[in-house]
Amino acid sequence: MHYLLALILTISFFATSAHASNDHTCDNNTDCIEIGRWDIGIALGYGVKSNPLKDFDDIPLYAVPTIAYYGDRWFFDNGNIGYTVTEGENYTVNLVSTFSTDRAFFYRWDPSNIFHLSGNSVERATAPTGISIMESPAEPEIDTDALKNRNFTYLGGVEAFLYTRFGIVKASVTHDLFNVHNGTEAQLRWLYNIPLDSWNFEFAAVLDWKSEQVVDYYYGIRPSESPYWSEKYQAESALNQSIEFTGQYVLTENWNLLLVARYTDIADEIVDSPLLNTDYTTTYFVGAAYRF
Repeated sequence: MHYLLALILTISFFATSAHASNDHTCDNNTDCIEIGRWDIGIALGYGVKSNPLKDFDDIPLYAVPTIAYYGDRWFFDNGNIGYTVTEGENYTVNLVSTFSTDRAFFYRWDPSNIFHLSGNSVERATAPTGISIMESPAEPEIDTDALKNRNFTYLGGVEAFLYTRFGIVKASVTHDLFNVHNGTEAQLRWLYNIPLDSWNFEFAAVLDWKSEQVVDYYYGIRPSESPYWSEKYQAESALNQSIEFTGQYVLTENWNLLLVARYTDIADEIVDSPLLNTDYTTTYFVGAAYRF
């Protein structure tokens, strides 16, 4: 077996333990991707990804495409490209690239929204023109038109999986490849899977660390947006904490019912930004997933 963490909906915050197989034993296994074959699917349903940014709309969830390919070493997973450096019965080490997820709060058409349980609307979630973002009437306004300058970037680095009887532990470190913010992110994720006949339940706990450069680029204030807040708010590195749940029920070889929920406690260093309205974000999705 060639073990990898393949995502049933290919969402970084709702991972499902999976493996790629060299034989043809994946026919009725929703957690298996055969090596050398494309895995294509779509999840249809309804959900909402809350947006912690002030005056930005929550993101509705309707349809989530899935496209993945796993070879003996190279793999492609919804825009993420990786290479398996080494593996054993209880571990895997990959070189990997992935999307930055923070930009998704500013743009609905961000790639991480397309593949990571977000709606298909191309409307940008910018604050309406003329509406100011401020913490009180006495505080200076921020030019909301300038907030659109949070650019897309791609992260590259290394990830490692440790497979134990108590679940799967994933650790990763990635860095900005496009020199957009020159920041670094690290993640530690614990996953535990409980299969019960046609049911499959998975629980996860996640720690997401973001360097000062990442926090400043997405949540800091430029002088052109507000001279006052550019001095008032000073970004620092931050650690977000999340808990996740994924429930699946196998209907047929191709169809699964799906329930997904996530809660993220946003670090104080990010919450202190005048761009934020809440100190947490939630996501839920209820629907059905089809694999071609």
